[in-house]
Amino acid sequence: MPSSPSRKVIPLWQNGRLEKAKSRQQQQQRRWGSFFNYACFCVGTIGILFSVFCLVKGKPIYTFRCGNVEDTLRSIHLGGGSDRYAGWAGGLNHQTAGLEGQDRPKVLGVVGIQTGFGSSQRRKALRETWLPSDPDSLLNLEQATGLAFRFVIGRTKDAQKMAELEKEMEKYTDFMLIDVEEEYHKLPYKTLSFFKAAYALFDADFYVKADDDIYLRPDRLATLLAKERPSPRTYIGCMKKGMNLRGTC
Repeated sequence: MPSSPSRKVIPLWQNGRLEKAKSRQQQQQRRWGSFFNYACFCVGTIGILFSVFCLVKGKPIYTFRCGNVEDTLRSIHLGGGSDRYAGWAGGLNHQTAGLEGQDRPKVLGVVGIQTGFGSSQRRKALRETWLPSDPDSLLNLEQATGLAFRFVIGRTKDAQKMAELEKEMEKYTDFMLIDVEEEYHKLPYKTLSFFKAAYALFDADFYVKADDDIYLRPDRLATLLAKERPSPRTYIGCMKKGMNLRGTC
């Protein structure tokens, strides 16, 4: 019969040393594990705090004040109540008529033509085609169609651009000035500010947003908006990926 394998007998003193070494190794592993968990917790906390800081610091919450707005046709051509608003670079007028409980003109629609400081040639093209360039003709168009047309523009820290805008504004008086910095990434705020300002200045059935690179037929737009609808809460336009909507909210 084969002999059974011999077992190696470890002395008691050596076995005790091995147990102590194993215990020290386990304690060291636990310490490193605790340190690693603590480091991960600190890194995660710092990351969360940094994200919150970036959201608060990098993207401030804009509050639109509808009082910081001017309808130049009413304030300049028609002599509406206004005073100087020194908070805007270049100095813009701060219109008070229609914003403090006074009567708002009743119109079928307000058409805000979104424009910028580098779009003077586009505004010129519109004034030479479908949009009247003199204040009296603009008022006649408003009375004939029920539509008030205004170029909507914000502000800039560039004093020269603001001065050039004031010259154009005094000549044509077809602007709606709003207190929003004129920058591309702030266009959503500009749109929201326009709707608030238009509502504060005019009592209209429709508030229309347009761009300064279009050819518009005011008579056809007035006919479209004047049609009877089952609900006064009507949205007309494009949404998301270009789907045409002509329904009620």
